[in-house]
Formats: sequence, structure tokens, C-alpha cells
Amino acid sequence: MGFVSKRTSDISGAIIDDEQVITVVVRSLDKKFDATADELAGLKRLTNVIEVELQHADGHEEEIIVNRSEFDKVVTDEVLQRADTVRGRRQGFRPARNGD
Repeated sequence: MGFVSKRTSDISGAIIDDEQVITVVVRSLDKKFDATADELAGLKRLTNVIEVELQHADGHEEEIIVNRSEFDKVVTDEVLQRADTVRGRRQGFRPARNGD
């Protein structure tokens, strides 16, 4: 005896072929669900935006989405060129050597 698993849309409840499944992750709500491209077609995409994560001194973190032109008014290209990447060490950091 065998079992057959079928995926269903969390939006419509319709059965979805495996190759049509889109897993949607809603980061700000910490939720995820399955849907199809047709079901998601009504979502209007924003363009020219930047995702920003703010890490406060008290440990609180928040994610915001801002318009690129508004971001550019506050954060210049020079600031971004000097900025550290999210991977690796901070610029100018050198680990202490034994005896230093």
C-alpha cells in the first residue's frame, strides 16, 4: 500500500501541482504559506525601494522598506562606500596578536 501526498493552496484550498507551488514568506508577520502564481498575481510590486534593518542599542530590531530617493537623501554614496559589508570583519579591524 502506498500514500499519495497532494499540496493545496492555503489561499483557495485548490490542489496544486508540485511545480506550481510558491511558498510565500511574510517576514514581518513571521508566517509562511503556499499559493500559486495566479493567486498572487493581484499583489502589486513596489519598485525603487530599499529594505533596511534597524538594530537598536537595546536589542530591538525592526525592518522597514523605504523609497530609494528618500534613502539617497539621508544616506549618501560616500557613506555606503565606507560602510562595512554584512559579512566578515568591520573595516579597519585587526585581531590582536599575542604579545601586542
